[in-house]
Amino acid sequence: MDRKVKKKFWTPKRIFTILGGAGIIALTLSVFIFSEKGQVLRVQADKISIEAVTQGAFQEFIPTEGTVQPKTTIFLDAVVGGNVEERFLEGGVQVQKGDTILKLENSEIQLSYIREQTQTNRLRNDIENTNNRLEQALFSSRNAVITLGYDIDAAEDLYSRNKVLWKEKVISEQDYLNSKRAYDRLIASKDNIVKQMEFDSINAVTTIKQNLLRLVTAEESLEIVKGRLNNLWVTAPISGLLSTVSVELGQSVGQGQTIAQIDDINGFKINARVDQHYLPRVYEGLRGSFDFDNGTYGLIIRKKFPEINNGQFVVEMLFEHQVPENIRRGQTISIRLQLSEERQAVMIPRGSFFQTTGGNWIFVIDESGDFATRRTIRIGNQNTRQYEVLEGLQPGEQVIVSSYDGYEDKDKLIIER
Repeated sequence: MDRKVKKKFWTPKRIFTILGGAGIIALTLSVFIFSEKGQVLRVQADKISIEAVTQGAFQEFIPTEGTVQPKTTIFLDAVVGGNVEERFLEGGVQVQKGDTILKLENSEIQLSYIREQTQTNRLRNDIENTNNRLEQALFSSRNAVITLGYDIDAAEDLYSRNKVLWKEKVISEQDYLNSKRAYDRLIASKDNIVKQMEFDSINAVTTIKQNLLRLVTAEESLEIVKGRLNNLWVTAPISGLLSTVSVELGQSVGQGQTIAQIDDINGFKINARVDQHYLPRVYEGLRGSFDFDNGTYGLIIRKKFPEINNGQFVVEMLFEHQVPENIRRGQTISIRLQLSEERQAVMIPRGSFFQTTGGNWIFVIDESGDFATRRTIRIGNQNTRQYEVLEGLQPGEQVIVSSYDGYEDKDKLIIER
């Protein structure tokens, strides 16, 4: 009778099958475990900075520093050269328009004035004498005409009587002709004197006009020299603060040399230097603001100087409304130069995370607060306080803004408290 053979449970095939399945499971678990370990990092809550995503008024601005300067500064340049003879005022004092600051000495100008004055006086006397002679000549001519008038009347009377007597054969023809020639000569003389008088009158008018022009020219030359003489007295052209007097007694001052400076203290301006990167976006009329003495004050750009120096250009700004009472010349103030108008935007505070991510991604806190996950975002404009978020975040969410050193390859942060 055949005996039944009992089959073995642990056959080599079954053992290899079980071991193979266990290996596959172990491999899968190991891959999962090691993969999680490479993407997840545990961080301490007190080592990170968490900020909320907000929505509100956003304005792009850049920080810059400006220097307070007088709105108007007058540089007094020497109109004429000379030596400093006397100083009446020192720098740092208030002056009124017309106050004398100093006096220069220039002997050449003084002698020139004396010569011009002497020549003008001599010319004035010569002209007066010439005019008097012309008037006297005209008076003499008029007197001669008057005298000839009487002589002509007498000669005409004699000529008329002799003509009658000659016809009546009372006198000779010679006597008649002599009286006629005497009368004709007087008539001719009168005509000549009248013509001479007319010529002298015209000539006198022309001469007088020419003399007057010569006198006017001489007097103008005298005034020019007199003005140069007056320029030796250096006076304040405006009221203000005489900030500097840069010459000393006895010093030789050349024409055009700056000898003093006056600041108009009725107004101030701000000169600010801006990075050349913003040159295309900065224009006249652009506004800015700064905080001073517990208040905020507005500024507006009046001039833009596009010349680049050490990577910066200069703008001149005026106070838009009120000027701070305690502001002083030479003070340095921190200005927020507005590059855009206020607009509604989603925002996050500035933080060190940006140095690692470039604003392309950020860790967002889960609602539970136990972990944060990596999320792609898009940053727009920025200012010294905030980033404008264009995509990827919603108001009310919380994000980590502190440094991301060591987080570059992480997808998830476990927050431990």
